[in-house]
Amino acid sequence: NCWLSVSLWCLVGGLNGRFVTRNSRPNIVLLMADGLGVGDLCCYGKDAAPSPDGGGPALPPTSLLLQAEQPRSQVASPPEQQRWPQGSTPNIDHLASEGVRLTQHLAAASVCTLSRAAFLTGRYPIRSGMASSFNPNRALVWLGGSGGLPTNETTFAKLLQHRGYRTGLIGMARGTLNVNTLMFMLRGYQVIFLPGKWHQGLSCASRNDHCFHPLNHGFDYFYGLPFGLFSDCQPSKTPELHRWLRIKLWISTAVLGLVPVLLLIPKCARWFSVPWKVILVFALLALFFVSWYSSYGFTRHWNCILMRNHEIVQQPMRGERVASLMLKEVLAFIDRYKREPFLLFVSFLHVHTPLITKKKFIGHSKYGLYGDNVEEMDWMVGKILEALDRELLANRTLVYFTSDHGGCLEAQDGGAQLGGWNGIYKGGRGMGGWEGGIRVLGIFRWPTVLEAGKVIDEPTSLMDIYPTLSYVGGGILPQDRVIDSRNLMPLLEGKVSHSDHEFLFHYCGVYLHAARWHQKDCATVWKVHYVTPKFSPEGAGACYGSGICSCTGDVTYHDPPLLFDISRDPSESQPLNPDNEALFGSVVQKIEAAIKDHRRTLTPVPEQLSVFNTIWKPWLQPCCETFPFCGCDKEDDILSTA
Repeated sequence: NCWLSVSLWCLVGGLNGRFVTRNSRPNIVLLMADGLGVGDLCCYGKDAAPSPDGGGPALPPTSLLLQAEQPRSQVASPPEQQRWPQGSTPNIDHLASEGVRLTQHLAAASVCTLSRAAFLTGRYPIRSGMASSFNPNRALVWLGGSGGLPTNETTFAKLLQHRGYRTGLIGMARGTLNVNTLMFMLRGYQVIFLPGKWHQGLSCASRNDHCFHPLNHGFDYFYGLPFGLFSDCQPSKTPELHRWLRIKLWISTAVLGLVPVLLLIPKCARWFSVPWKVILVFALLALFFVSWYSSYGFTRHWNCILMRNHEIVQQPMRGERVASLMLKEVLAFIDRYKREPFLLFVSFLHVHTPLITKKKFIGHSKYGLYGDNVEEMDWMVGKILEALDRELLANRTLVYFTSDHGGCLEAQDGGAQLGGWNGIYKGGRGMGGWEGGIRVLGIFRWPTVLEAGKVIDEPTSLMDIYPTLSYVGGGILPQDRVIDSRNLMPLLEGKVSHSDHEFLFHYCGVYLHAARWHQKDCATVWKVHYVTPKFSPEGAGACYGSGICSCTGDVTYHDPPLLFDISRDPSESQPLNPDNEALFGSVVQKIEAAIKDHRRTLTPVPEQLSVFNTIWKPWLQPCCETFPFCGCDKEDDILSTA
């Protein structure tokens, strides 16, 4: 019997790479998309599809609904040519079928910098100062700014580095300290971050101090974009950064430039006297506006750069090479460290504009460039999973797939939709507390530990990855600060049936727009909105006029607040009131009491996204040559094809 047991153990170990127990430390692979809509994947089609009675928001003309799980006769679906085929995302769908799928997975903010800061630290971004009170500065917009994730914040990388882990981050970053910094090396683990967004700041006082750099947040190695991806990174694309501000700057520059000229006419003609000081003041103002406006012309060279540790290796970065480089680095890493535990964080540039896509995928989808970009990302996910299978690592690897926030509805080029679709959920990226901007994908796979095909409809947060990975990797959570996240493993393993989150708060910058109460005694989820953005044009479902919705100013304040029963009305289409909901008063009172308790835990911190911290500063601008003549390409071994 003993010999038989040993033989069976060896057989199982040989077939699966290693015998796995819950107490063994797994490899960890984190996959994060950039702005992927919850309605863009087949595996979420049923949850994101309109109800049989046609409830939920109307489908946009270029909607990308993937309804593989729900019979066509049961849903109000768009025409056939507007639907995804079932095989558009086969690799991510397969991942979901083999793991646990979270259907009420929520980002801490509906924009990237804030969401990723929370993901990295397990805390609401307002606690670290990574939230703004100024509408145009909702995220970091210049590498030459002085804001970023404070070094006193404990990231996952730093947390587990203190446990003897070696840490590395390879990838594209967007801004300063990004969610991607979550990479860590679990005690003897190799940790890598692959191309994606950092977006959490770079320098504080001088060009090369790199105080917010990943290497100062617990990483031993970094390769990628310290900022991220904008349409400005592609010369042929419509500028994205501060598009409307640029127009205003151009008008102001033209007006101020004319004033000194007009004042010189009467002075030279001796019609009346104009003091030279007045002319000089207007001339200096015009010069200031010209300098400010012209700085946007250098966005590609100043923001779109590729770094290895502290060295700039490509300025501007060559976008067409990113996907090939990313996949090459991922596969090489898995091959190199397949015999020891590792953490691999892959932060995709997909599916953020300008939707940089390899030629082999252009025209591959029936749904334009956005569809091509989604399918390329799915192909890359497949290659990563295939490598895990090939090296017999799948059974001892925890894989997590998500997005930093919902799809961007305003991203359009003529009649083509360049952003994701959020299914039945109202709103999208940058829209405060509306569900479409914060409800994201959440897929966990860990064979032999997590049940395949399980679906959990409990409120969970992107922040929860912080204590979850700490628990899995044997880390110790900081005791000197408030941690807003919860360990998901008991819920994922089925040891508990309810999420530990009773209340979740939904901010837009520093402003609390909405809050959610998970009433555990009856599993009802209530949600209140105190502030909602005004869509433009009137009657639209997004802020097409401005490109992104405001957190303050152009908003609607609700007193009493809007109340929804998310468990029955996830599309937030049927607001409740005292006439149709007997519990209206008590529910609102309960949530308001929770908000007061939450606010008592907040402490004043420097605002990292203030106007001063986010404006461009020449002395902080990274440059691989002599500023302002910045340009180099030291990366001559990038794979040309993958």
